[in-house]
Amino acid sequence: MSDAIQNDAIGRMDKAIDALRTEFGKVRTGRANPAILSDLRIDYYGVPTPITQVAGVKAADGHQLVIDPWDKKSLSAIEKAIMASDLGITPTNDGNVIRLPFPAPSEEGRKEIVKQCRELAEEARVSIRNVRRDANNRYERQEKDGEISEDEVNRGKAAIQKITDGHIATVDSVLKAKEAEVMEV
Repeated sequence: MSDAIQNDAIGRMDKAIDALRTEFGKVRTGRANPAILSDLRIDYYGVPTPITQVAGVKAADGHQLVIDPWDKKSLSAIEKAIMASDLGITPTNDGNVIRLPFPAPSEEGRKEIVKQCRELAEEARVSIRNVRRDANNRYERQEKDGEISEDEVNRGKAAIQKITDGHIATVDSVLKAKEAEVMEV
């Protein structure tokens, strides 16, 4: 039974780290990253549709995204969606493709981005700690119900703490890599 608790905790902690990586992909660092458009939807023939499903999105170079819609009639809808979003980028429409320039942020802007990344990492740590708490509560409930002994509870809690420490270290390393990417000029 304790293996099931540990496996469940590992799976949930892994999901927290995956969510952090996804959120980091959406953080605007001055580098062109197609993931920044993943939540942006356009009105495509009356249906809210992600931009990535109506156009090819690629990084032309490190500082520019090129959006090449398969249906050229959707160019204006894509442009409007980008303008209405909180990306803070002005698209350039040449009639065939839309270009999104990503200017490099200032030193102050990079520090704000790092601050935002640290907040996201802290949310991931809190999520991981909540999983630890839930797992520990499950061990205590099993002990209370007489299913396992106190020694098994202590071993289980120690294993969960070790798993938690490993996942927190992963969050820290992912954050460190993102900070390095953001602060790179």
